[in-house]
Amino acid sequence: QVQLVESGGGSVQAGGSLRLSCAASRYTYNNYYMGWFRQAPGEEREGVAAEEGHGITNYARSVEGRFTMSRDNAKNTLYLQMNSLNSEDTAMYYCAARPPWGLPGIQALGVEHYNYWGQGTQVTVSS
Repeated sequence: QVQLVESGGGSVQAGGSLRLSCAASRYTYNNYYMGWFRQAPGEEREGVAAEEGHGITNYARSVEGRFTMSRDNAKNTLYLQMNSLNSEDTAMYYCAARPPWGLPGIQALGVEHYNYWGQGTQVTVSS
């Protein structure tokens, strides 16, 4: 059974940091590749960070160097550490999971590849 529950969103000033968490069922955590996505009002959902396979994580260019995705195997939890936040990072952030076949490069960030989604957590950055 696939379960994804995000938390950690909130309001922060520009330049600040937040860490998002995605608690997954053990089955999901062990059998799927996972990623973070976001959707701003009036915009399409876009990939932020996602597992390509073979231990590689791909990041959107807009967040590379500022955001870091990681796993905690003991807690079945996926994290997104977000630093140097700016107003363009304001969005609803979603955790998602897909079957574990390799997707090279930016393909891993494609929304269309993900079957399962959490409910989202809001991030608001004020300038």
